[in-house]
Amino acid sequence: MPRRLDLNTGDLQKRFYELSRELHPDRFMRKSEREREYSLEASSILNDAYRALKNPVTRAEYVLKQEGFDIGEQRSKNVPPELLEEVFELNETLEEMRGGDESARPQLEEARQNFTGMLDDVDRQLEDLFRAWDANNDRAGLEKIRGALNRRKYIQNLVNEVIDSLEN
Repeated sequence: MPRRLDLNTGDLQKRFYELSRELHPDRFMRKSEREREYSLEASSILNDAYRALKNPVTRAEYVLKQEGFDIGEQRSKNVPPELLEEVFELNETLEEMRGGDESARPQLEEARQNFTGMLDDVDRQLEDLFRAWDANNDRAGLEKIRGALNRRKYIQNLVNEVIDSLEN
């Protein structure tokens, strides 16, 4: 079966529950030690796979890794060019907040909304890229997915930074 990225999560969950019931260790209590160990190991693998597949980002990272792509951690110095100005302004505002200037709070709230909206946009873009890759299974499609994931990671880091600053 070919790898796919655009999954119906309801179908995925249904299949997960079916396999969980089949592999559950309670069903192997009266079996040999080897079969009980198999059940435990298979259940563990199934749980890990389900956790990875139900999240579109980890699903894409898994496929990228399987296809030989480096999916290293997004570094803060690798600012997506279209975000340079916003990141510069954000850093200034974060410094003001860290310096005790509470008047910067509304700007940070606005930045959080802005970056959260950007995350939503990237997630929609990823959905489109997933469908395209499922249809073509081409390396160029995976390159685009990797680029979108890197952008998403960077934006998520910005959101996390803003939230941390607002909560502290």
